[in-house]
Amino acid sequence: MIPSTPAQRREFLMTSGVGLGGIALNWLLAQDHARGAETTAGQSALRPRGAHFTPTARAMIYVVMEGGPSQMDTFDPKPKLAELDGQLFSRGDVKTNQVKGNRYFVKSPFRFEKRGECGMDVSELFSQVGGCVDDIAFLRSAYADSDNHPAALFHYNTGFPVQGNPSIGSWLLYGLGSENQDLPAYVVLRDGKPFGGNSCWSNGYLPAEFQGLQFRSGERPVLDLRSPESRAQQERQLELVRGLNRRHREQRPQHPDLDARMASYELAFRMQTEIPETIDLAGEPQHMHAAYGLDREETRGFGARCLLARRLVERGVRFVQIWAGGWDSHDDVHGGHRKAAARVDQPLAALLRDLKQRGMLAETLVVWGGEFGRTPDTNEANHNKKTPGRDHNPRAGTMWFAGGGARGGACVGATDELGETAVERRCHLRDVHATLLHMAGLDHEKLTFYHGGRFKRLTDVGGEVIDEILI
Repeated sequence: MIPSTPAQRREFLMTSGVGLGGIALNWLLAQDHARGAETTAGQSALRPRGAHFTPTARAMIYVVMEGGPSQMDTFDPKPKLAELDGQLFSRGDVKTNQVKGNRYFVKSPFRFEKRGECGMDVSELFSQVGGCVDDIAFLRSAYADSDNHPAALFHYNTGFPVQGNPSIGSWLLYGLGSENQDLPAYVVLRDGKPFGGNSCWSNGYLPAEFQGLQFRSGERPVLDLRSPESRAQQERQLELVRGLNRRHREQRPQHPDLDARMASYELAFRMQTEIPETIDLAGEPQHMHAAYGLDREETRGFGARCLLARRLVERGVRFVQIWAGGWDSHDDVHGGHRKAAARVDQPLAALLRDLKQRGMLAETLVVWGGEFGRTPDTNEANHNKKTPGRDHNPRAGTMWFAGGGARGGACVGATDELGETAVERRCHLRDVHATLLHMAGLDHEKLTFYHGGRFKRLTDVGGEVIDEILI
């Protein structure tokens, strides 16, 4: 299983996060953090554990729109901007790295329509998702702390705007374990390399078993999947290693962490049977390929990630993080957002409909959002070029939640008439994270880990559950 030549070994180490070897490596690295973990001799850290209370979401698909989608161009229309379009925006004392110099109002170039029985306003950019709004709870008043991409993505995914903290998927695994011991419990489906990189799905100070496992883009999501040896040969090799490991363990009763090391290799072996079938999208019927957009170049990449996410949660994977970039529209919000939305609208709607048709949506929570929203104005250079965009805005943003106990058709919170600041039922990211844990059956104040001299948690010292988006 381990590459034999120096060049192959170097490649293996560099890509261990996306290969079966990465599973074993994660387990080995976990022992550096073993103090404070709940593992006991002979048991896996990922064994299923009981929730604090009955969950509404068994699994979670966390969709990250990297770059920051504009709230006033997607799900939070602001007709006032049409009146002010092109006029100078006096921001007074509001001066940040993103709003320096003369600023000019920018109307939305997109048409909005009321959709569904709930009458939710949805941009033409999301015409397909618009057909699912009665199953979606919208939060129009999310806000964060940073207007810098890496820090904001750390915050969105880990609860803190700095590196080194566990991601929300890691906290879920730490609290609940895994329902399938033959598959990774936390899978990351990337779109290139996002700002912040691996820190956005890191286990942080939690044991390394709880970090996200990256699946690559393209036809080989997982490396080192096929061994040149036959299964019978591998069985004999594994049995030999088992015997040596047992003898080694018996001679060192004071080191229960060795059990986790041995279990890692068992998991890697079992995954050779389970993963190939799971990631083989060719087994899906053609109408399903078409529904997710796999038959079109524009939607193929993101559509494949959405379809794979459904297959993963269907088989007991606890948390799937899906990435889609291209939302950082500083200089052309019309062209940039139209292109970014065209890649994701159809696959997202297909995912929601597919989960619902299979009876899975009720217990699978789909979360959509980005690291921040965008400003209602543009800078002078883009104003003069007649290609206005929007800059970073952590003071307001829209997120949505479907399934898993979310109240379909709900719309919570509001921004001001410009969409610049959340003003009604303002919800910090800590509140969002507290709510997601709650839907998974976990009390965010009780889910703690002792590190650095104190008990730490995803929501730090704040966070309130947003009851209005819950059934």
